[in-house]
Amino acid sequence: MSTPAHTWHFFRTGGLDQVALTTGADLLALEHLDQKLWVALACPVKGLELDEKTLALIDTDGDGRIRVPELLAAITWSAAHLNDVGTLLAGTDGLPLAALNLNTPEGRAVHASAKQILANLGKKNATTITIAESADTAKIFAASPLNGDGVIPPEAAAEAATKQLITDMIACTGGTADRTGSLGVTAADIEKFFVALADYAAWATSGAAAAVLPLGDQTSAASAAIAAVRAKIDDFFARCRLAAFDARALAALNRSETEFLAIAAKELTLSAAEVAGFPLARIEAGRTLPLLDGVNPAWSAALATLHATAVTPIFGAAKTTLTAAEWADLQARFTAHEAWAAAKAGAACEKLGLARAQEILASKGRDALATLLAEDLSLAPQFAAIAGVERLARFHRDLRSLLHNFVNFADFYSRDRWAVFQAGTLFLDSRSTEFCVRIDAPNPFAVMSKAYIAYCSCTRAGCPPMNLAACFTQGDSDYLFVGRHGVFYDRAGRDWDAVITGIVDNPISIRQAFWSPYKKFLRMIEEQVAKRAAAAEAASNARLATAAEKTANADAFKGEPPKKVDVGAVAAIGVAISGAVTAITLILGYVFALKFWQYPLVLVGLVLVISAPSMLIAWLKLRQRTLGPLLEGNGWAVNGRVKINIPFGTALTDVAVLPAGSHRSLEDPYEDKAAAKQKRRATFFIVVVLLAAAALWVRWNEHQMGRYFWKSAPVTVAAPAPTELKK
Repeated sequence: MSTPAHTWHFFRTGGLDQVALTTGADLLALEHLDQKLWVALACPVKGLELDEKTLALIDTDGDGRIRVPELLAAITWSAAHLNDVGTLLAGTDGLPLAALNLNTPEGRAVHASAKQILANLGKKNATTITIAESADTAKIFAASPLNGDGVIPPEAAAEAATKQLITDMIACTGGTADRTGSLGVTAADIEKFFVALADYAAWATSGAAAAVLPLGDQTSAASAAIAAVRAKIDDFFARCRLAAFDARALAALNRSETEFLAIAAKELTLSAAEVAGFPLARIEAGRTLPLLDGVNPAWSAALATLHATAVTPIFGAAKTTLTAAEWADLQARFTAHEAWAAAKAGAACEKLGLARAQEILASKGRDALATLLAEDLSLAPQFAAIAGVERLARFHRDLRSLLHNFVNFADFYSRDRWAVFQAGTLFLDSRSTEFCVRIDAPNPFAVMSKAYIAYCSCTRAGCPPMNLAACFTQGDSDYLFVGRHGVFYDRAGRDWDAVITGIVDNPISIRQAFWSPYKKFLRMIEEQVAKRAAAAEAASNARLATAAEKTANADAFKGEPPKKVDVGAVAAIGVAISGAVTAITLILGYVFALKFWQYPLVLVGLVLVISAPSMLIAWLKLRQRTLGPLLEGNGWAVNGRVKINIPFGTALTDVAVLPAGSHRSLEDPYEDKAAAKQKRRATFFIVVVLLAAAALWVRWNEHQMGRYFWKSAPVTVAAPAPTELKK
């Protein structure tokens, strides 16, 4: 409930009572205003004609929607920095420095930061600061590598050793970008690096034993060469043992000739997968493995590397073959190294080497980084105030628009402002509508708005496609259909190609509803005429075909008797004609029986009987038109019943009107002269008939026409003579 200490003012627009926001006291009291009186309770961050960065600052939980508590928090935060929070209702880009409250720590900090920003930008004497000026962090923070963001770039260190340490850390961990875009290290990066460095140093030191490094620095290369061919060499000796077990398996173990023929028909490379799948060398019982000659071409390079890095240092260069026992001995010599390599820790720091790792761990570099980090964090309040300058400048420009499209919908009902959900103007079918809302997909609840909605797909070169829901609130829908093209102008003035992709059909106006029955009747007549014409054409074609067939086969039809006239059909036609004449006579009798002043009433009555139901339905639906269901599909929570009555709907859509003072010529060089002449004749004939009917009615009304048409002349009978009576 609202606090009694504040007096609220409400205004009525479109049949909806809305709270007026005109002073800072109104904004501060919003937290006490009953939320049932708010027009909206939530709105999306995206898809509105407001800077999304500003909306993201208000959306503190980052869920993509702004709710009442977040909007109230933005007002409260602003109030701590301003002399009068009502300054936000200016809605302009350019925060006056004089509006900042120097009596609060927050206000003083923002004021000092704003002055520093302007000084860094060479505008020391400026009295206002814009969003662009406060958001240019690259220039603002370029003067100092320590800017309170918790990121230490190399240039922040005075000593060369510390700079090199930060550079090495960035090379290992990737680093973190600071406010200026430079890479540096954070406290988390420092902790992660030194943990990895200590693990790597401990692991590398444990590998210094002779058992772990049998070949010294060359051990890793030899171990890698053994691992590269281990599976293939094991396969070779297993095949040789199987051949020693049973000589019958020898052909299969060496692969069949058919397989060689299959790959021989292709273009071969030494690394071909088919060749690599064959054994390392020819399989024979008890054979040693050749390392240099007579080996599978796909594996010759790997075996040569094995010979150079592992076999030669241990068995000598003359050793060019290996027995199964020698191969097992060779692997055993590297078992300890492989286990040590598998337990590697701190791999991110391996590129530094053991010597550099031990040097860093023994130095005081970590202490130096901690000192720099503490110095940077001590500046955090000062530089956080710089971020506060941008935030306050954004609120000064955008919060007014958000409030007047959230707490109330004053902008939507205003004729000199646009609502934040109005995307632009669509020109189509000699009309322009400002009631265009951006959508992601057709809204299933849109039909509940009772508005006529045309879904449009808009495209423009160099821009992603955009979907609109355009509401037509004036005119008619005769020429609005799927596939029709128009032009859409967005709020930036850019033109887009628009095409209707779907329609939600509802009445547009009372005028359309008035003419709707007659238009439907005419369309029905046109359809029936078209059907009858098509049927007549088909019948004519059939008769022509029959006549042609009879002509071609005249002899076959000579014996057929002539068709007789159906007396029953003739009688039925006569009865129908007689009934129609009787009905027309009866109707004309009623018509001519009316008095002069009753004819307009009859005409009005006929029009009402035909048009009144359609107009009544349209009137009921037009009274129910509302904005809420249309916005619901975009993530809005519209609380009030935002009505779109007939006068307001007429204002949202403009129809084509000739400019005042225009001159128009009615002479059309391409006019159909014959049709125009027939139209004039028909008009003249109708006028003559109406005048004649009026003259006849006047005569009849004077009982002259009535006596002539409806009454018989009196018959005079002579009285008999008295003598004849006596007789």
